[in-house]
Amino acid sequence: MSRNSCDIVIVGGGTAGAVLAARLSEDGRRRVVLLEAGPVFPPDSFPLSVASSAFIGRATGFDWGYSARPSRTPLPRGRMIGGSSAMNGTVAMRALPADFARWTRRGIPGWSWSDVLPDYTRLERADAPCMTHRGRNGPVPVHQLRRNELSTLQRGFLSASRRLGYQPTDFNGTAPHGSAPYPVNAVHGTRVNTAMAYLSASVRARPHLRIESDTLVDRVLVRGHRVTGVVLAGGDTLHAPDVILSAGTYGSAALLLRSGIGPQRHLRQLGIPMVQELPVGTAYRDHPLLQLACLAWPWRADRPRSVAAAAVWTASASAPPGELDLHVGIMQPVMPVPVPAFTLIAGVTRPRSHGTITLSSRDPRAAPRIHPRWLNDERDRDRLAQAMALAHRLTRTHPLARMIACRLFPDPGAMPPARLHRLLKMSVGTFHHPSSSAPMGPAGDPRAVVDAVGRVHGVDGLRVIDASIFPDAPSAPTDLTVIMTAEHIARTMR
Repeated sequence: MSRNSCDIVIVGGGTAGAVLAARLSEDGRRRVVLLEAGPVFPPDSFPLSVASSAFIGRATGFDWGYSARPSRTPLPRGRMIGGSSAMNGTVAMRALPADFARWTRRGIPGWSWSDVLPDYTRLERADAPCMTHRGRNGPVPVHQLRRNELSTLQRGFLSASRRLGYQPTDFNGTAPHGSAPYPVNAVHGTRVNTAMAYLSASVRARPHLRIESDTLVDRVLVRGHRVTGVVLAGGDTLHAPDVILSAGTYGSAALLLRSGIGPQRHLRQLGIPMVQELPVGTAYRDHPLLQLACLAWPWRADRPRSVAAAAVWTASASAPPGELDLHVGIMQPVMPVPVPAFTLIAGVTRPRSHGTITLSSRDPRAAPRIHPRWLNDERDRDRLAQAMALAHRLTRTHPLARMIACRLFPDPGAMPPARLHRLLKMSVGTFHHPSSSAPMGPAGDPRAVVDAVGRVHGVDGLRVIDASIFPDAPSAPTDLTVIMTAEHIARTMR
């Protein structure tokens, strides 16, 4: 393979990029280059901080260092082969049929539930007792945590949820409303990221696939309205007639903007020549949450196997039929801690609020400006208050109530609404499920950046394939849906 030319360049070896490199290189006539800005580890030799599911986010040590403005809330994203699938909480939940129904109503063909179910099935190697609509032979192991794998506190959480009327369920089944242990893409404490699952030693040995580490891309090279390759941060050029951006919600948006694809006013401010005016970075969304800390009695706080282990997935009072927009889970440190603490995570999984992603400079090494604007929409504040109230009820319900020595958060029902909303806005954080910075939509849709298969409107040969192309935030953690999206679009390219 020529050093300076190929058939397809994939920018970003993360959750989607690793999948695309494996699938698109199955055709031996296609020369594929995968460019990863961080290190590329062998599939069986990831550092312990990455391989172990006990370490998440920045604790893995391979992070881009992004943060939200103006709060400075850390926004960890994986800078390594496997990307954020190598640093997440391993929760492997599918989005809902209602999510895809919304997408198709926006005029996006090929994304109904019946369209995407084969791709969810294709990626999965599940061990769930009920195997209806589940995959058995895919590259990604999805293990259904069982009650005997949970800590005392985690079992207490589930028992309390049952007393409140939330019935046992399968979050990846046909009726996911209720409470259950999570399905996880971890095996015996090892987080199986997409570079492990898809980029095996035999795949990496393909002569027509080249994977380059520590290679930062500055921008896409466009002549007229046709892609001709990418320009690296050091100034070198790699020529290709097809380029795929899979750098994630933040990274792909920044690459598009540096390439002259985005809002004209913003590009003009930075002196970037306009290639195509599109609403890049204007509809970015994320799942907002509250971290509600509790102290447990020491004799109840045995060490868990999984940081994230169980949750309640339910609907708010205003949720449309078929949608589950509230999520309350329990998180407990796997590593030994001096204080027996745990956290309830109360969040909104169908946010209406949206933020922006813009460039701070033309320098590819500079982090983009990320303004999440969580809870700017009053409906999100109301629903987050409902999630907080549910979390509070769980801590007051036996057997979980007997395990708690002290709650470190107030009763939302005892607070005036205005004061509660101020508390929510001061305390809000994120599940770290960013999406929608380059959303799909038909040509002419003022909200759309790409079409139904990730092709950038008005720029031939350029695609975006990652969570940034979701038309809005799906109702579940995004990891499994990003993998599915890469499988789904790769299938149309073969």
